[in-house]
Amino acid sequence: MSSSNLDSPSEPADGRSAHLELGRRGEELAAAYLKQLGYNIVAANFTLPVGRNLRGAVVNAEIDLVAYEGPTLCFVEVKTRASDWFAPPQVNVDLRKRRQIVRAARTYRRMLGLEASPYRYDVVNVILPAEAQGPSQIELLRDFWTEESLRKRRWIQSDYYY
Repeated sequence: MSSSNLDSPSEPADGRSAHLELGRRGEELAAAYLKQLGYNIVAANFTLPVGRNLRGAVVNAEIDLVAYEGPTLCFVEVKTRASDWFAPPQVNVDLRKRRQIVRAARTYRRMLGLEASPYRYDVVNVILPAEAQGPSQIELLRDFWTEESLRKRRWIQSDYYY
């Protein structure tokens, strides 16, 4: 086995898998981008317990970036991909992930006494193609979802029959 395999894109020299390295780089670029836009980053990769699962094990949730844009507290999910050929990165911020982030954000706000402060949920898409494939792209999606959009809806029986 040659030593060049250690430096291959699928396995960085420090032992991390390629997708974890891609995610780490994307989060660094997203934080720098948000700073350029005037955000004040206050936490990165903030992990906290948000409850227990059906078996009683502790469930942790992670918030990629916590930042302020002016007086608004922003909980930012960063999605990094090598390509958006198949679908844009934000499609992976599904209902389950949104609910997990909301639970973590509620706990964060409660811990720091910020329940009355304005807040929102943002997503940053980062596309980091291989160097020969083109430049990186970063897109901020402000107010990507609200807690109201996650509430379970009940069907109301109508008087209309078809």
